Amino acid sequence: MSDGYALEKSEISLYLTICKLYEQQKYMYDNKTHSVEHRIVSLSQSWIRPIVRGKTKAPVEFGAKLDLSIDNDGYSRIEKISFEAYNESTCLIEAVERFRERTGCYPERVLADQIYRTRENRKFCKEHGIRLSGPKLGRPSPTAKVDKKQEYQDNTDRIEVERAFSVDKRCYGMGCITTKLQETQLTSIALSVFVSNLFRMKRLILYTLFYLFSKWKKNNNWELQISV
Repeated sequence: MSDGYALEKSEISLYLTICKLYEQQKYMYDNKTHSVEHRIVSLSQSWIRPIVRGKTKAPVEFGAKLDLSIDNDGYSRIEKISFEAYNESTCLIEAVERFRERTGCYPERVLADQIYRTRENRKFCKEHGIRLSGPKLGRPSPTAKVDKKQEYQDNTDRIEVERAFSVDKRCYGMGCITTKLQETQLTSIALSVFVSNLFRMKRLILYTLFYLFSKWKKNNNWELQISV
């Protein structure tokens, strides 16, 4: 096969891919959805950038993969983001160390999914006095009932992370990113998290103003008078 023929075949394949990408974007725009079968997310240097995850149902996925954390104040942070496959469990220690750099101390507890509860992460948390959510390894202890209650509470609190992902996808654009370059995709994802934090700050400011107004009204016996 000659180089000229190979180049022509590559150009035809790229053209067909671009046409398919245009059809998908038009379909998503007309139907206000991001759920498209075999969706094309990124074109880079004339080839599609996939992520091989090794999942049973979806061995190949397209787009960026990220780990998100939420602090006690409810603000989201992107701990790691990449277009290459990586093991999520390796992000926990790095995220905890960044928390210590910001606050000057280690967190009291870390609410993490099961994939983060490796022996290495458990050892790290135990050495620094951090309670890692989830059942302990090995046989159940005599305080299993107490641990079950704590586990339930931790899972309830951890829902906030899942909620943050859902809100970012539904309300702040993370679920329908149509930019083509790797840099613009990363920027779009970061902006969606940034905007969600801005709206949380706005809500906190409004709640504070309403609270101060109600206290001022109560202390000054203020009554609203409506003249007819």
